[in-house]
Amino acid sequence: MQLAPHLHRIGNDLVAVHLVDTPEGVTLIDAGLAGHWPELLAELATMGRSVDDVRGVVLTHGDTDHIGFAERLRREHGVPIHVHEADAARARGEVSTKPEWGHMKLGATAKFLWYAARKGGLRTTPVGEVVTFRDGEVLDLPGAPRVIAMPGHSPGSVAIHVPAVDAVFVGDALTTRHVLTGAHGPQPAPFTDDPAEALASLHRLDGVSASWVIPGHGEPWRGGVPEMIAAIEATAGAAGR
Repeated sequence: MQLAPHLHRIGNDLVAVHLVDTPEGVTLIDAGLAGHWPELLAELATMGRSVDDVRGVVLTHGDTDHIGFAERLRREHGVPIHVHEADAARARGEVSTKPEWGHMKLGATAKFLWYAARKGGLRTTPVGEVVTFRDGEVLDLPGAPRVIAMPGHSPGSVAIHVPAVDAVFVGDALTTRHVLTGAHGPQPAPFTDDPAEALASLHRLDGVSASWVIPGHGEPWRGGVPEMIAAIEATAGAAGR
């Protein structure tokens, strides 16, 4: 679906992938689940594009629900997969973590797990080769995405600021739909390695000018970056009391 001129999304509020469409080609932000592949091809077609127009994938981090079809793109079409150096081993399947799940509601958790399984989340192929980046880099990809390190959810978790589409993509640095409880609105994301560090990292978005704040799970936020940070800190504070 088209969110705005040159900005598209596949998947849904449970797991989403975003496409930045420019005259120079297409940049993907994350690669969702393996089963999103047909949706990718269909969305590219509606854009008048094909997989040959994809110039690169930028991973917000290396978790399995963000690398789904990345290796297929790399292996079959030569598309480079970019990830922060601290999450490179994670994306390659060499390391994994077991963060606490935290509070859950049966219905919401079952819905997320069923969707992930139906979309191939149980058969994710690690990325065979990655291109690493560091905080502050502007990548040589359509839209000139700029990297903002946001460690916490994972060591190499990042936000990707793309001024060309007036958006900052935040991966799992935050969520607007908690996949384990079903709660909506800006809040800390589950499956986070270091929740305190993730909360502190939100202020790395201070000063970022973007109408769209787009997480990997949940609806895009259009209420402003400062307002989003305040809302998340209030939610986290209430949960801690």
